[in-house]
Amino acid sequence: MTEATGGKDQQHPLYNRDRPLIDILLAQQATEYNLAELARLQMRYQGFPGARDIQKDLEKVLQQWGLTEAELFEKTRKIHDLGGIYKSRGKKDEQDWN
Repeated sequence: MTEATGGKDQQHPLYNRDRPLIDILLAQQATEYNLAELARLQMRYQGFPGARDIQKDLEKVLQQWGLTEAELFEKTRKIHDLGGIYKSRGKKDEQDWN
């Protein structure tokens, strides 16, 4: 990939939707749902050239909950294996990849 942005940070298209979620995670405990949300957001922003405040806060949540990224992903794999953490919004067997 070429460096079209000249090294400047980019604005993530879901930043305004994700920022409030991260603020909630910073203030709450590590429930199964919150772990799943943290892992989802961690994957979304991992390596993204921008949203540095979100990346720092995701790391802060990991530290507050006493987890490494590998531990988080291990826990959430088990949670997702059990199923049902994200309830469908009306359609059966629908997955939300947002």
